[in-house]
Amino acid sequence: MKPDSSPQYITDDQGNRVSVVLSVDDYQELLDDLEDLAAVAERRDEESISHDDVLKHLKASGKL
Repeated sequence: MKPDSSPQYITDDQGNRVSVVLSVDDYQELLDDLEDLAAVAERRDEESISHDDVLKHLKASGKL
């Protein structure tokens, strides 16, 4: 979220926050972040490949 965005809170009779109102842009940014985190979590146990190996593979395949 941008520092200047201000979520609005909906409260109950006791003043407890029960809901939040966000701009569509802020909401979409949160959804995008959640999707990114889910992708990272799903791939956590995958074997990693070094940057050098990726470059070698791309060069060998003619994609770089």
